[in-house]
Amino acid sequence: MRRTKDGRVALLAYTALDRLIDCLGPDQPWILYHTEHLKEIGADQPYEVIYLDLPVPQELWHSKSENEVRP
Repeated sequence: MRRTKDGRVALLAYTALDRLIDCLGPDQPWILYHTEHLKEIGADQPYEVIYLDLPVPQELWHSKSENEVRP
């Protein structure tokens, strides 16, 4: 999820793993989710817009250290 410049909550979705890596970097955490079930995500974490395969500026990419699970 990301907040847009106009304040809406956006769900970023990628149609293939290579597109996710190209658009968000190799260290981006991800899950596989079927599009017909996106309403379930919205029920738990509301969003206002969905963007598919949207490139994100590299300075906003996650790094490995951010993804590490800490005890």
